[in-house]
Amino acid sequence: MCGIVGLLIKNVKLRDQLGALMVPMLVGMTERGPDSAGLAVYTAPVSGQMHKLSLYSGAHEVQWPQLLAELRADISGHHEVAAHGNHAVLTTAADPDAVAGWFANRTPEIAVLSVGQSIDLYKDVGAPAEIARRYRFDTLRGTHLVGHTRMATESAVTPAHAHPFTAGRDFCLVHNGSLSNPHLVRKRLEPLGIEFETDNDTEAACRFFEWRLREGDDLETAVQSGFSVLDGFYTFLMGTDRELLIVRDAFACKPAVVAETDEYVAIASEFRSLSHLPDIAHASLFEPKPEEIYSWQV
Repeated sequence: MCGIVGLLIKNVKLRDQLGALMVPMLVGMTERGPDSAGLAVYTAPVSGQMHKLSLYSGAHEVQWPQLLAELRADISGHHEVAAHGNHAVLTTAADPDAVAGWFANRTPEIAVLSVGQSIDLYKDVGAPAEIARRYRFDTLRGTHLVGHTRMATESAVTPAHAHPFTAGRDFCLVHNGSLSNPHLVRKRLEPLGIEFETDNDTEAACRFFEWRLREGDDLETAVQSGFSVLDGFYTFLMGTDRELLIVRDAFACKPAVVAETDEYVAIASEFRSLSHLPDIAHASLFEPKPEEIYSWQV
């Protein structure tokens, strides 16, 4: 059992309140997921050929200014880092794959959580309220976000196993449920050059969609392909730099509620995480239907 939350702000004037509106949603899912929590937030994209890499150092103390100086010495191009405790967001003009490779070789204790022009990603173990305070989620600004609280049922409680999972550029996925065939999916994808980082079943879904997107599918077509490949119970919530998407399996046994107004679209596993939102009494409320794809554009 896990909790998912999503929030897309339609009213530009409310985008400065994205984090403040989201925190009660995430904390409201604590009973569904007390082990760990994570959040992907989509901000205004960096300009031109710049990219952002979200970094996580865990228990390792990092001197970010020193590390930045070493990166500048090894890889040419503009680099800047904004540290948030054991997380940091690196903005770079260099090839992001080359930069990610540099971290893997130079400082393997630092994980690259996401790559893109809009996405910033945070995840850690512990109670959702503690994680929200630790990284000051209430101050986050942006267009939309995807969040998750985890109760581990099939793999370890570590930051790497926490959600969201990411793949490619500006794509993330969170999952409430359990897949029965992640190892078969992995066996199918690894010969195609898709690399895995954990044994978490959710990563199998994320990597499957990564493959389909790499092959030229749009996100909805990729999800349609998943109906015949991903076996199990699931509610998937996904984000890109342009959209928020939710889908449930054919049995729809994992809960999800959507609230939509002229100002926002909010999604949670249970209504209690939506009850504080402005004008919620007049929102259009519904539960997504089985194997029906719902998406909203920024």
